[in-house]
Amino acid sequence: MRKTLAKAGILGLLLLLVLPMTVGEARWSIGRHREQKVEQQVPPGPPDHKAKILFIPHDNRPTSCEQTAAVVQELGYEVIMPDKKLLGGLTTKGDTEELWKWTKENAKSAEVAVIATDSLVYGGLVTSRVHEIPRAELKERANRLHELRELHPSLKIYAFTSLMRTPRSGAASGGEDPDYYFTYGTKIFRYTALMDKAEMEGLSEEERQELAQLTQDIPAPVLKDWLGRRQHNLEATKMLIDDARAGKIDYLLIGKDDNASLSQTHREDRWLREYAKNIPDSRFHIVAGIDEFAMLLMTRAVNQWEQVVPKVAIRYNIGKGGDTIPTYSDERIAATLRTELAVAGGQQVDAPGLADFTLLVNTTPEGVTGEANHVRDWEPAPLNNWKNRPGTYAFLEQVSTLIRKGCSVGIADIAFSNGSDNVLMYHLKANNLLFKLKSYSGWNTGTNSLGFALGQGMLASRLPQEKANELLLTRYLDDWAYQANVRTAMAHKIERLGNPMVYLYLGEYEPEMEADSTRLLRQFCKDHLPEFKQVDSLQVTFPWHRMFIASIRYDGMFDFKHS
Repeated sequence: MRKTLAKAGILGLLLLLVLPMTVGEARWSIGRHREQKVEQQVPPGPPDHKAKILFIPHDNRPTSCEQTAAVVQELGYEVIMPDKKLLGGLTTKGDTEELWKWTKENAKSAEVAVIATDSLVYGGLVTSRVHEIPRAELKERANRLHELRELHPSLKIYAFTSLMRTPRSGAASGGEDPDYYFTYGTKIFRYTALMDKAEMEGLSEEERQELAQLTQDIPAPVLKDWLGRRQHNLEATKMLIDDARAGKIDYLLIGKDDNASLSQTHREDRWLREYAKNIPDSRFHIVAGIDEFAMLLMTRAVNQWEQVVPKVAIRYNIGKGGDTIPTYSDERIAATLRTELAVAGGQQVDAPGLADFTLLVNTTPEGVTGEANHVRDWEPAPLNNWKNRPGTYAFLEQVSTLIRKGCSVGIADIAFSNGSDNVLMYHLKANNLLFKLKSYSGWNTGTNSLGFALGQGMLASRLPQEKANELLLTRYLDDWAYQANVRTAMAHKIERLGNPMVYLYLGEYEPEMEADSTRLLRQFCKDHLPEFKQVDSLQVTFPWHRMFIASIRYDGMFDFKHS
């Protein structure tokens, strides 16, 4: 999650927001493969029995909640989720006590639990960055999964939590960190980058002087508050790691939210890896990202319940491909995907013909992640202006070839952060490929899209195509229609207002922005998604009261029933 402010109005705000393998000849045997030995599997019960899954998201966004649960429900699993009123939002804290009561009550009938500990411990993802919870209370809350195991010994518990992010600037924090970060964020980021580097390899004399100056420039109370909160969160996270080590949590996933190769988040990652070094990969991982984790753990839960280990092939666009380090991450996407595949309970294979699912990753040949809202000639390249770029046709050929051969294919569209690659989507539509995929994701950060497309594709490959198409439509409406196009047009409108803060805090403009966004979304669908017949019922709202997070609804769409 990242939100941004302005460089010269809204444009600066958008700027801050988020050798390849080719298709070879191989055996084209399709079908799910089973491993001979499957570790730590759940007894599946009767052959047709589907588990009841208790699911606690890390906040109340549609992608965090119902969009994550949808593919699992399409497979026939019952997913119970708390009312969103108990979950945190942008400015609202989740009700941790009522949520804990809900968890204990509903765990009685569940067989599997996928739990965001940020919701149980802090009241949500954003709240985890700004809370003032006493240490003793944090420790009591962090012990709740241990207590849950004692109450329900047979419950399979998959948990995920986040390392606090380290935004590069106050603008990049988007109001989701303490208020002082707007003033001191850039210096805090640089201070922690130097501290991280000092511990790993040492500093030059110039860097030591810079660090000394930053120590003077940042008020001591600011550093004490920011680092102190992080230390408290680390203590809670270590308790969760201890539970994973002791088997009280069946699987723990820690996410590095919006970070960089040198940063406080990366620094804490090193510390926690050392702390958890004796825990096997079958029970613990740390990886870049956070918003995609519920999808990955849902996928792991289903795969282990069904005792299958799907075979997955991964292919990249021409150029840097897997060596790309996307914006908001500190590692190569090949490394991220390798971990995410292990998290989801899959096994990588070399050839698509041996795979149950093939993920194609759309990157720029030069390995640079652009911003989906950069469309004007004077904005930083690459531009998302519907024009062909190097790699466009090469990637399209991979997609069409694999689909023609009968493979189950998904696309992680990470050439741009925060929205789809317009020219790729244009060609997929022109070649009648949009609704022949099994999964697609082009939202938020590159790591978010990688994990979401991977997890959903591994499961959607078991669905009839018409069911997969329902899931695809959700992504096309949000990632392509809204994020890459409608939001861009609305950002340009906000520029003309002369107040870039409106992008982050809609205030009195919200009804007007909802009406205009709805109108533009309907027109986009008429022009580019003619398969969608409920155009006139489309409605856009902003649950976080800012442009970046949209809720898109239409007549006949699937409605999740909260427990």
